[in-house]
Amino acid sequence: MSPATPPREGASRGARTARSTPPPPPSPYERVALARLLTDDWLAHGLAARPADRPRAEAAVTELYRLIGEPAPEFVWVPSPPAALPIVLDDPRTHPPVRLSGATLPQQAEQWPLAARLASFVLDLRERLDARVGHSVRTGAWPLATTSEQALAEGVPLRRVIDTTVHAVLRTTLHGCVRAPLRTRLLPLTGGTDGTTWYGQLDAHWIAHYDVYARLGLAEFGRRDLGRLGLFAELARSTGWWWPGEGRCVMAERPTEIHTEPLPGALHGELRLHRDDGPAVRFADGTEVHVLHGTPVPPWVINDPTAERIHGERNVEVRRSAIERIGWGDYIEQAGLRHVATAGDPGNPGSDLHLYDVPRELWGRPARLLLVVNGSVEPDGQHRRYGLSVPAHFDDPVAAAGWTYGLSGEHYAQLVRRT
Repeated sequence: MSPATPPREGASRGARTARSTPPPPPSPYERVALARLLTDDWLAHGLAARPADRPRAEAAVTELYRLIGEPAPEFVWVPSPPAALPIVLDDPRTHPPVRLSGATLPQQAEQWPLAARLASFVLDLRERLDARVGHSVRTGAWPLATTSEQALAEGVPLRRVIDTTVHAVLRTTLHGCVRAPLRTRLLPLTGGTDGTTWYGQLDAHWIAHYDVYARLGLAEFGRRDLGRLGLFAELARSTGWWWPGEGRCVMAERPTEIHTEPLPGALHGELRLHRDDGPAVRFADGTEVHVLHGTPVPPWVINDPTAERIHGERNVEVRRSAIERIGWGDYIEQAGLRHVATAGDPGNPGSDLHLYDVPRELWGRPARLLLVVNGSVEPDGQHRRYGLSVPAHFDDPVAAAGWTYGLSGEHYAQLVRRT
C-alpha cells in the first residue's frame, strides 16, 4: 500500500499500529547470511564471461573523467588485454608515468598526467571510505579458522566475520587467484603498464566490501562518496580491464570462458583458476591462459606433457605441475630415474618413502627425488603421491624426509612417533 492510498474500510487499529512499528534490526546471523548472498553476487560479476556492456562502461568512465576535470575520451575497444598493449604502450596518452611521488610528477596535482590524477582520486576516495568503515580494506585479509556461523557462536566480532565473508573471499579469489595469474601471462613482466591498468570486473574485490558495509548498515557513507564508488561498481559489473589516458581510454572485453575450482581447505567459498582439459581463461580473439590448480602453465602441460619437455622447463612450479599431470610414477619411469632406497614413513604409517637419483642433466643440478604419500585424503578419497626435491647427498629416505621439515632423520622419526 502506498502512502497516498487510504486505509481500507474496516481496517483494524491493530493493523495500523503494526505498520507503524519499525521492524527489529537483523541479527548478526541474518547479516552474515545477507553478506554471503551479496558476496556471491559480486563474485559472479568478477567471474563473468560475457560481452561487456559498453554503454554502461563508457558512461561510468566519462563521469570519472568529468570528476577529475577532463572531457569525455575517445573509446577504443579491444577483445583482450594483450590486444590493448600495442595501443597502451605506444601511445603516451594512455601510458604516462603515474607514480604519486618522486620526480616524475609536477608539484601541482592538476598538472599530473591523467592516470596519476585518477589514481589519486581513488586513493582519496578509499581513505574516506576506510575512515567510515573503521579500518583499511586495501590489503587486509581476515581469515577465520571456522565457518562464519561457528565464529559468531564463539564470540568473534561481527565486523571481523563480515570482513572474512566478503573481503577475504573476494580478495583471495579475484585478486590473488584470478588477477595474479592473468597478469603473469597477459601483461609484460617489465611492469610497463603498472599504475595505468584498471581491472574492471576483477576490481570487485575492493568495491564489494564498501558496498556490503553500506547495505548491512555497518557504515554510513556520504552521498557524494557513494556516487563515486557507484561508478567503479558500474565498471566492475560491465567491463574487463581498462587503461585511461589523455583523451583516449582503451577498454578490453571480458573473457568468454573462466573455469575455477574450490580452493583446497577454504571454508568461505574461495576459488582459484583451474582446468585440466583446456584453457582456464579464453578471450574472443583466441587469447588463452592455461592454469592447473592455480598455477599458470604453458599449453603443453595440459595437452602433451612428456619427461623431455619437463626436463627442459626452468620454472619449478610449471615442472611440478607437468609431473603431476602425468603422475609421479609415470614420470619416474619415463625419466628412467635410478631407485636409491625405500623406507616406511614414520609420519604416515602404512606408507613408504621412495628415494630416487636425479642426474644433473635432467634438472640442471644434482638432486634426489623423494616420493611421498600425502597423509590427507583428497576429495576423491585417494591419497595423492607427490615428489620433493632433496639434496643429492641423501641416501636414507627418512633422513631426506626429515630435511624437508628442517629436522634430522632421527628427530623426524622420534617426533612423529610421539604425536
